Amino acid sequence: MLKSIFTSILLTFLFSTVVCANDDDSTKSNSLPQITVKDIDGKSVNFAQSITPGQITIVSFWATWCKPCLQELVNIDNLYEDWQKKYNVKLIAVSIDDSRTAPKVKPLVTSKNWTYEILIDINSDLKRAMNVTNPPTLFLIDKNGKIVFTHTGYIEGDENELEKKIAELTSH
Repeated sequence: MLKSIFTSILLTFLFSTVVCANDDDSTKSNSLPQITVKDIDGKSVNFAQSITPGQITIVSFWATWCKPCLQELVNIDNLYEDWQKKYNVKLIAVSIDDSRTAPKVKPLVTSKNWTYEILIDINSDLKRAMNVTNPPTLFLIDKNGKIVFTHTGYIEGDENELEKKIAELTSH
């Protein structure tokens, strides 16, 4: 009798732990990670706080050694000024370069004259938190801070599909 009571209590405890853990996971998937990364000047930045409430945000994970990443960012950069005027969109490019290649980020950004926000995730903490497996990976975040579109890889013309998604968000 005592053994069955103990087993019942143990099973109840284990079940409630699993239920609570599942609740926490679903909450995390709906919010942006509170991860600290560096900006291009080495200043610490909380990623979630870099997302401006009420503004659509594009977050692109890239690396200096990734040719499709650079092509994507160059093509988006060519449209970015128009997108800012048309849609009030913000672009954050998150470099996932490690300690060996991170010193190349600032010179590359300077040579390309990119004016949007550049963050550096040298330890891949944000990359892991956002479940980024390969660059380039792009996220579109709506005005409420929710991820509404994710795309991995880049082929010429993907920026046109991205603009359609942005236009849909602004028409609501």
